[in-house]
Amino acid sequence: MKRSTLDQLVRSQQDKQTMVLLTDMKTGCQEIFYPLDPQAAHPLLDQILVAVREDLSFIHEAPGIHEEPGEQTFIQVYNPPLRLIIVGAVHISQFLVPMARMAGYDVTVIDPRRAFGNAVRFPDCSILNDWPDDALAELKPDHRTAVVILTHDPKLDDPALEIALPSPAFYIGALGSRRTHAKRLERLKHLPGLDRIDGPVGLDIGAKSPAEIALSILGAITAALRQGDEK
Repeated sequence: MKRSTLDQLVRSQQDKQTMVLLTDMKTGCQEIFYPLDPQAAHPLLDQILVAVREDLSFIHEAPGIHEEPGEQTFIQVYNPPLRLIIVGAVHISQFLVPMARMAGYDVTVIDPRRAFGNAVRFPDCSILNDWPDDALAELKPDHRTAVVILTHDPKLDDPALEIALPSPAFYIGALGSRRTHAKRLERLKHLPGLDRIDGPVGLDIGAKSPAEIALSILGAITAALRQGDEK
């Protein structure tokens, strides 16, 4: 790899950009490509987008080689880390945090209420005791970030959604019944992009307990990550 290519790779990772390194297996020539750029164009764009969505270069049994007659291109994906930002240090969060970490997410819990958001209830987890809108503005959700809002308190939920909705976050979910969600939409009708909110949050699997609800939420996040652009 050329030094200029390595430098560009490092800069892209620092800027949390998704990029791929395309290597011609015959000549060794390498090309850096940004597949999520709105102007992106490449003969292998469809295959590259599949590789990006599925993190193919991180899967050992799927080395990411795309073959055409007389051609071999190695598609190496460099995605930013997956992040999950949870607003609300509630019982559901206590189950969702370890589940998400096992699924490969870097998890942050936001709750200004120190009696809820603390290291005793959430060991080995990043906790921010700031107001959700301030914390989210600082964390800057990107296209590899899921935001889940679980406080069930409009004073905390609504400001968080005002920051999350304009962001590139690939998933935004908010706890609450259909009636609660309808009231939420009415309160926030001045905001664009309300259809991005998954509410009631999670897959409809009949979940009842906090652990089951956490499972349904992680399932919805996974579906958005892996199938979102297909839908």
